[in-house]
Amino acid sequence: MRIVIAGGHGKIALLLAQALTRRGDHVHALIRDPGQAADITATGGVPVIYDMERDTPADLAAAVAGSDAVVFAAGAGAGSGAARKYTVDLNGSVQLADAAERTGVARFVQISTMGAGSRPAPGTDEVWAAYLDAKTRAEDDLRTRALAWTILRPGQLTDAEGNGLITLGPPPIPRDSIPRADVAATLASVLLADNTFQRTLELVSGTVPIESAVAAIQ
Repeated sequence: MRIVIAGGHGKIALLLAQALTRRGDHVHALIRDPGQAADITATGGVPVIYDMERDTPADLAAAVAGSDAVVFAAGAGAGSGAARKYTVDLNGSVQLADAAERTGVARFVQISTMGAGSRPAPGTDEVWAAYLDAKTRAEDDLRTRALAWTILRPGQLTDAEGNGLITLGPPPIPRDSIPRADVAATLASVLLADNTFQRTLELVSGTVPIESAVAAIQ
């Protein structure tokens, strides 16, 4: 498969690119900073310079054309203000979905977050509330599309070593943490799983091997 990853220099995206190239897929990772290209190349992927806040829809369509799947792994990141949650976490996903539809790429996997789809608790920090709202709106937009989409909502992310054991299912599932490595491995499995089309799934560490957990989705 040829797979495009938006937000290609994120921690999960780099782990995903490595997993995909190891199994023989061709990965094109979208990055806005040319200085990150060597990190993409080290995973076996191909760096593609694209800034979703500056470049044009035609540029994105050109990057996506000919792919078998796209993964939205972009995020404004820690330290960014509320405004960038909308320009990156929301608008970036919308732009990628537009490009997928425009170029006939049916498979779309979106990384969201547990907590999306619910109102923030009273007193929630403004930036965190904007993040949840942006992720919720991005999910809502994707669900309207005639794409083979999957929305994956991981729990609290850690940099612990993955063990390949997860809990995966439709929301709600109990909140917990999960290593980024296990999120990446789950994404790699989900990309091939047609039983996950048009499904919103939550993901935390658990007791079920990844391949079995993905296969059990109905």
